[in-house]
Amino acid sequence: MDRRDSLKSLLVGSLAGGLIINGCKPGEEPVVSSPVKTDDKKYGRTPKERALDAKLNAEQFFSNHEIETIAVLCDLILPASNDFGSATDAGVPEFIEFMSKDIPRHQLPLRGGIMWLDNRSNKTFNLEFKTCTEEQQKTLLDEIAYPDQAEPEVEQGVKFFTLMRDLTLTGYYTSKMGIEDLGYKGNIPNVWDGIPQDVLDKHGMKYDEEWLAKCVDPATRNDIAVWDDDGNLIS
Repeated sequence: MDRRDSLKSLLVGSLAGGLIINGCKPGEEPVVSSPVKTDDKKYGRTPKERALDAKLNAEQFFSNHEIETIAVLCDLILPASNDFGSATDAGVPEFIEFMSKDIPRHQLPLRGGIMWLDNRSNKTFNLEFKTCTEEQQKTLLDEIAYPDQAEPEVEQGVKFFTLMRDLTLTGYYTSKMGIEDLGYKGNIPNVWDGIPQDVLDKHGMKYDEEWLAKCVDPATRNDIAVWDDDGNLIS
């Protein structure tokens, strides 16, 4: 299993209890987050929710430097594969920008984490994190990506990276691209056309022909019914 498949498994496991981003501490109320992009044609959004979405989308929390750093981090966490684009291709930095406004408690950890990462990068390579080479960036992330192995001095970085990883996974795998990457097809009805004939014959049973005529033929289950003006079924 490669790293991308491992991340899929991590996310799918978390979906059993809700999205990673909506996790709560004991005693806290669950947070219901709004989508990054809104469309009045989509169902499920009340006028109040649409107004809040529009308000948050009109604001900007992160600076350009912070957004650029987030984009670099997102693509290091979830790079492009042979079949699908990277986290930035799926709009994850925009998702994180939105979530920082929708869930304000993320603002300080994210902004402070970016400052911590740049400071660590400057001390190690005399460069801001986003301008380091990919090898240098991965060296810095290796210090904070594995909590059980991290040194106490990078504890803030560990917490920041854990939050970034959770946001990146949530943003990507709830996007159109990420859902396609997961192979999720939605609810698909099963087709059952009755007890097999050999089983019926074995027990000396058969279906009533009159009732069979009233049943839906599985082969035509997607056909749209046609009615006349008097409400009679034509076909």
